[in-house]
Amino acid sequence: MKRVFSGIKPTGHLTLGNYLGAMRRWSAVDQHEADALFCVVDLHALTVDHDPGRVRRLSRQAATLLLAAGLDPELCTVFVQSHVDEHARLSYLLECVATDGETRRMIQYREKAAAERVRGGSVRLSLLTYPVLMAADILAYGTDEVPVGEDQAQHVELTRDLAVRFNQRYGRTFVVPRTTHPGVAARVMNLQDPTSKMGKSDDVGPGIVYLLDEPEVVRKKIMRAVTDSGRDVVYDPEGRPGVSNLLEILAGCAGGDPAELAGAYATYGSLKKDTAEAVVELLGPVQRRHKELCADSAYVEGVLREGAGKAREMARPTVDAAYRAIGLLPPG
Repeated sequence: MKRVFSGIKPTGHLTLGNYLGAMRRWSAVDQHEADALFCVVDLHALTVDHDPGRVRRLSRQAATLLLAAGLDPELCTVFVQSHVDEHARLSYLLECVATDGETRRMIQYREKAAAERVRGGSVRLSLLTYPVLMAADILAYGTDEVPVGEDQAQHVELTRDLAVRFNQRYGRTFVVPRTTHPGVAARVMNLQDPTSKMGKSDDVGPGIVYLLDEPEVVRKKIMRAVTDSGRDVVYDPEGRPGVSNLLEILAGCAGGDPAELAGAYATYGSLKKDTAEAVVELLGPVQRRHKELCADSAYVEGVLREGAGKAREMARPTVDAAYRAIGLLPPG
């Protein structure tokens, strides 16, 4: 059976984009068809200025939402990255294989570093090296497939390059993973700026639908979504990004093809209303299950503890092999 690994970063409250682009597929497909690991990658949240208490709260919330979205610990492994030391152990070895130029070419590093400098802040070294930690996350488990959005595809390509290079220099140690991309609604855009992704790290605003937003809040945000200058409902992501984003959200929630759905609407208002109701209906079961899990924190803690134990057992042989291959003495 193929092995799948994916993670979610606790840098903000999880959004509709996280659910449609990744989490729903993880629960509906990946955990049933693969030996799947899903991780709250909390170490990645430390690459920028952060509040420690908030990172802890968001990590617990993310883990709880993964379970609320349908991940079953009987079918997959759910855990927190920092609970498994092998991630950090392997990351340093891969830093010894990666080059400075490779990491500086990462688009996300350039964009985030530029934003930090504009704000007058300093750029942490971990922001530069976190794609290598991401590579360690993936390679430690002998991962065959990594389901990611377009914004992370470059990082998976770096992972592949590092695996190939390590294998060539030090002997075959790692599985070289491949990237898989989800389909419709893989990239949900901001409702107020449909040319930008709906990111959980953004400031709170009307353009972001969070998984735990109340139904009336969801409806208000979608009814106020930016559309386009024309009046006809057409699916054209390049020329009509606002209405196309709504059509993709509707298709992602209720099914169907965005271009075909466009033909059923004469006005933006009717499209917005149906989209809002589809989102509310989609999020309802997740929110109800999340509330139940929050009342049973011992269960969530147990899942994470057992998940970390399983993950550790899977990762340790590969990481130990990498330590031997690169030339380090085994412990006595």
